[in-house]
Amino acid sequence: MADIIITEFMDEAAVAMLRARYEVHHDPELFGKPDELAALVATSPALIVRNQTQVRGPMLAAAKALKVIGRLGVGLDNIDMEACTARGIKVFPATGANSLSVVEYVIGSAMVLLRGAYFANAAMVAGEFPKTKLIGREIAGKRLGLVGFGAIARDTANHARLLGMNVVAYDPYVPEDDPAWQATQRLDLDAVLSSADVISIHLPLTPETRGLIGKKAFARMKPDAVLVNAARGGVMDEEALIAALKKGKLGGAALDVFEEEPLREGGKRFAGTPNLILTPHIAGNTVESNGRVSGLVAERVMAALEGRI
Repeated sequence: MADIIITEFMDEAAVAMLRARYEVHHDPELFGKPDELAALVATSPALIVRNQTQVRGPMLAAAKALKVIGRLGVGLDNIDMEACTARGIKVFPATGANSLSVVEYVIGSAMVLLRGAYFANAAMVAGEFPKTKLIGREIAGKRLGLVGFGAIARDTANHARLLGMNVVAYDPYVPEDDPAWQATQRLDLDAVLSSADVISIHLPLTPETRGLIGKKAFARMKPDAVLVNAARGGVMDEEALIAALKKGKLGGAALDVFEEEPLREGGKRFAGTPNLILTPHIAGNTVESNGRVSGLVAERVMAALEGRI
């Protein structure tokens, strides 16, 4: 019987730290083996997951001995929090540990999309030299519109201002008198979408936010605006995004999250879409952030098992 089940990749130094004190079963592909996972978790008091492991339904019901869940990331939409709370299962996300990686992804993607020069490989390989077609834009002086203004969005705002951007944001759950608004203009959603040169989504996936960035939202955006989504895929209508890009109604987009992950056959619908960057839910994962996230979660899981928190 293992004390701790780890279903996805985790920094090896953190795994070694856990193994020094507990019996650990670590299989980075275990999330895709539901029967094996259900059998293993039935007698384990601790489970550590990323975003691909669905901690709900029959799997969670089978985890009779479960006391603590460590989440190698911050989103909790893959975990049935209501059921965990009812059963007294403690859930520990790695809040703050991967923020810098996400911020750099958002800013870096925005710079690539605005500059436009990095989509020239095919033309260059063909012997062309399309200088006049690739005169892009600087990020300095542009308006960053944040849809959602939580911790990562606020860090993104701070970095953006250092690059000379001005920042506006929409978040009805952050009170108007919150000190976070001191350097960021608070606007409604329509105003953010219609005025921003760069739009970055920072929303959790909830019934309220599902599909929020859809056909009507894209119609409000500037035709040369660029969009980055490193939050949750279901917040945005992917078909509406594809249509906007193909019709020249949007300047570009970078997607790190999707309605369905992995994309599998669904990825084919993105083929031929211009000015589009697709990455596999990796914005929060760098060598450095993986070490921070894994170490933080390992410490919290051990503390919970030992009754220290």
